[in-house]
Amino acid sequence: MTRLLAIAVLLGWTACQAGAETCRNEIYENNRYSVCEVDLTRDKLGLFLYAADGSPYGYFSTLDKALKEQGKRLGFAMNAGMYHDNRAPVGYYLENGEQVQRVISNAGPGNFGLVPNGVLCLRAGRADVFETKRFMRQAPKCTSATQSGPMLVIDGKLHPKFLKDGTSRYVRNGVGTSKDGKKAYFVISNGVVNFYDFGVFFRDRLKLPNALYFDGNISRMRAPELGRNDIGFSPLGPIIGVVVDQ
Repeated sequence: MTRLLAIAVLLGWTACQAGAETCRNEIYENNRYSVCEVDLTRDKLGLFLYAADGSPYGYFSTLDKALKEQGKRLGFAMNAGMYHDNRAPVGYYLENGEQVQRVISNAGPGNFGLVPNGVLCLRAGRADVFETKRFMRQAPKCTSATQSGPMLVIDGKLHPKFLKDGTSRYVRNGVGTSKDGKKAYFVISNGVVNFYDFGVFFRDRLKLPNALYFDGNISRMRAPELGRNDIGFSPLGPIIGVVVDQ
C-alpha cells in the first residue's frame, strides 16, 4: 500500500507540473462555447506580447517555439485584449512588471470605449477582473495585467448597455474570475453571439461575479485538450496562456 501511495502521489505531482487547466465544450441557451478553466494555485498563467527581438509573437505557434527554447511549452492560450494595427495594446498592458501602455479610463469609440471596461490583473496565485475605475482606486500590485472592454459582468450584473435582442453578433472571447481569485475561466463562442448572451453565459452558467470581454471576430483559442489550435489570417496582439515545464 505504501508503494502504491507513493506512486499515486508522484503521478499527482507530475500531472500538476504538466499543467492543470481543463478545457471543455458546452452548449448553453442554444449557443456553443469552449471553456478553459485555469487554477491559479497550480497553473502558471502569463501575458505575452513582444519576442526578444521586439516583434510581436503574433501566433500561438511562435510563442510556443520561443518557450520551448527555454525548456517550457505553451498549454492553453487565447488572445487577450484589443490592439492597434501594429499589435500594440489599446489599453493598459503590464507584462512581468514592465508597463507597455497606461490605463485608459475615458469613454470612447468601439467596444473598448463602451464603459465600464476593465482590467485582468495577474498576481501570485490569483487572477482578478476589475472594473477600470475600481482598478485605479484600489491599485492592486499586479505582476501582469491587460485592459479591454467592455466589462461583461460587474459584481454579478450584466453591463447596463447590453440588449437582449442586440443585433451585433460575432465570435467572441473573454475571461471571468472567481470571487477568491483562484480560478479564471476563458471562453470563446463557437458561433456568433451578441454581448447579452455572452455575458449571460459568464453570469448564469459559470456564476462568476466579474467578467471581461477580450475581442470579437479575430478571437482565437489554443486548447490542446480539445485538439484545438486556432491559426487565423493575421497576427495577434497580447496573448495570455499557461506555461508548462517540459
